[in-house]
Amino acid sequence: MRVEWATEAELGTPYWWDALAQPAPGEDLPDTCDVLVVGAGYAGLSAALAAHESGARVVVVDAAEPGHGASTRNGGMFGAHPRLGWGALSKRFGAEAADALFAEARPALDWAKDLIAREQIECDLQETGRIQLAYTPAHFANQKTLAQTIVTKSDVAARIVERADLGREIATRKYHGGLLFPEHCAIHPAKFHQGLLRAVRARGVPVVAHAAVTGRAADGAGYRVQTAKGMIRAAKVVLTTNGYTRRPFRWHVARVFPLPSYIIATEELPRNLIGQIAPGRRMMVETRARHSYFRISPDGKRVLFGGRASMAEIGPERSGEHLYRTMVGIWPESEGVRLSHSWRGFTGYTFSHMPHVGHEDGVHYAMGFSGSGTVMAPWLGAKAAYQAVGDARGATAYSATSLGRSWLHPGETPHFLRAANLWYRQVVDRIEDWQADKEQ
Repeated sequence: MRVEWATEAELGTPYWWDALAQPAPGEDLPDTCDVLVVGAGYAGLSAALAAHESGARVVVVDAAEPGHGASTRNGGMFGAHPRLGWGALSKRFGAEAADALFAEARPALDWAKDLIAREQIECDLQETGRIQLAYTPAHFANQKTLAQTIVTKSDVAARIVERADLGREIATRKYHGGLLFPEHCAIHPAKFHQGLLRAVRARGVPVVAHAAVTGRAADGAGYRVQTAKGMIRAAKVVLTTNGYTRRPFRWHVARVFPLPSYIIATEELPRNLIGQIAPGRRMMVETRARHSYFRISPDGKRVLFGGRASMAEIGPERSGEHLYRTMVGIWPESEGVRLSHSWRGFTGYTFSHMPHVGHEDGVHYAMGFSGSGTVMAPWLGAKAAYQAVGDARGATAYSATSLGRSWLHPGETPHFLRAANLWYRQVVDRIEDWQADKEQ
């Protein structure tokens, strides 16, 4: 199956960047601050807003341009329920923590929506709802259990969609049912980031680009932090770099690994084709291990399709081909459409599949969002900042999770992902395809 690329196809550049203004001129690094936030994505900018609100003098530094990472590269799906079911959470963290994690989902989503409204961020927020599509009958059975848990343990709206009713959501026979979150939303992720950045700078908080942290040492009650732009003294350090964490934060690097996620955008499609293949206009995500996720662009003209093209790093042309084949497998009507963009970003993944807010070796942090960062990153970034300044609003169930290590990841580079990629392609994907096909 041959991929057709649009004449002006952008390989490696996110579709979202087409809507961005040129970055603001770089700011100088101050000599001192109360709170130094490392990382200028969603979590870092939200942490800066929270710390500033608490009365702290705040500085934000980033190794690249603010938002160059996952905050402007993700699919723009806006929801907050835990990635794991209650049983798995209870086994790992205890029943009380599992209850609290489920209960925190609705407050996090409401808070994130309020943040957008309060700061007047124009980010194409749409309450589209999100549907999780069951790839096998067993997955659908699990969804029914999860739906009951969500309704019982949280205020999040969720309901089951039977297979016979899926045609109102998506035009395919690939799936065996679905779990619908009607209050989940869609955003333009890069516009959301740009709005947060504007809000931080409007408060007089410096956001210093190309200032990678290269060293850190205790300095009395605080720290001397060396960056590519010079040295700064900070009373507190808040780390929010997630899948882009590097030295000297070795403790965190060993526990949060960068997992690549790949996305393509089609060229503009006829409206009747969009309506035919995705009549529900939802945010959509699969249950299969390939973890495809897809949506219609905010202007209603394109399909954006992401997923596990590879667990190792591959180029945008090759990843685009993988995703295209998966897309056509779901929607045969899409065969022949051209692609305009193909890119990747890195989510910070943990071995528990859950984020954590904590304090280690003098560093407060919110990390390991594991693919749920559009809401959880700003929510938990604020929590980490509040904890750093001793504000009671820092309380969160995500401090009851953990960042555990694994023998699979002894160093800084997650070499185990290459073996995992082979395992999923040769074993897991084939088993899931067999289970799905035998019930068609």
